[in-house]
Amino acid sequence: MGRDDRLMAKIDLPYVQRFKDRHGKWRHYFRKPGCKRVALPGQPGSQEFMEAYAFAEKTARSVGEGAIKVGSMSAVIAAYYHSAEYQALQPQTRQTYRLILDRFRHEYGTAPAARFEPEHLRRILDKMADRPGAAKTLLKRLRGVCKFAVGRGLIRQDPTRGVTVAQPKSDGFRAWTDVDIEEFEAKWPAGSRARLALCLLLYTGQRRSDVVRMGRQHVRDGVLHVRQQKTGAQLAIPLHATLKAELDRLPKDNLTFLITAAGKPFSAVGFSNWFTECAREAGLPANSSPHGLRKAAARWLAEAGCSTLEIAAITGHASLKEVERYTKSAAQAHLAKSAMATLSRVKGPG
Repeated sequence: MGRDDRLMAKIDLPYVQRFKDRHGKWRHYFRKPGCKRVALPGQPGSQEFMEAYAFAEKTARSVGEGAIKVGSMSAVIAAYYHSAEYQALQPQTRQTYRLILDRFRHEYGTAPAARFEPEHLRRILDKMADRPGAAKTLLKRLRGVCKFAVGRGLIRQDPTRGVTVAQPKSDGFRAWTDVDIEEFEAKWPAGSRARLALCLLLYTGQRRSDVVRMGRQHVRDGVLHVRQQKTGAQLAIPLHATLKAELDRLPKDNLTFLITAAGKPFSAVGFSNWFTECAREAGLPANSSPHGLRKAAARWLAEAGCSTLEIAAITGHASLKEVERYTKSAAQAHLAKSAMATLSRVKGPG
């Protein structure tokens, strides 16, 4: 019995169907008899999976029941789902967007789109004051819908214009420190899957969604070729000697470098959950995520004296401001050291 079978046996949820797609990956759906089928993301039992299941169960409707009202916000969102803008998104991104927008439709979809004003949206977002991150994400998704709707003449004015969500001060994902990295390496030796994952994240500076797809077919003449899933940017990253040593330990027949205990490729969410657990077992803080190593990679490059453009050539950031934000602490330390050395030469003893 595989890991997926064991998880399904443990949770035993009604109306969950599953099948293997042509890539050998398990797909899960909520399918109540007479109701529309709803895709369930993530691994069975994960928070992402269980939240989607609970929402699908709560909103299950018979096929044909509750027809969408013409001119409603629900109708506008349904039209957006068929737009070129939405269809151009990556499948995983479309699924994420749809989960967010369908929750909104369930609560507020009957509202007339033509009379949906900024003050209505602000009241909705105010109810989410205890979840500013979720409120900001909903606002972003609705901005995309409303931009589409204005462009197609479905509504005359954009109700998201001028609406903002107050965010607590945060630098986002916590960047890993050198001590974090040392403690992780002390726990997970060279040749382990966890050490390989660390090296792929740290020595490529890529997102989890790109790291899980990397394989030997992407390496040519000592250069790793990456097409970023989120941005479509194409990168050529020379292999660092430490990463190459880990890759040389791997079997030559794996399609991807990183595989699960069951011998299958990771999903981005599954990888993140597994890697965060590896970090926890190494004694690291609970918020030691894969993305924190992307920040650490940018910091290391800055500390090595790389320019912002050089760092962006590795990480693939289109916005140099984002790179500067990642490397701010490293740049400050480097400049302060240089400044003090200059002061010591000019105003030193004697």
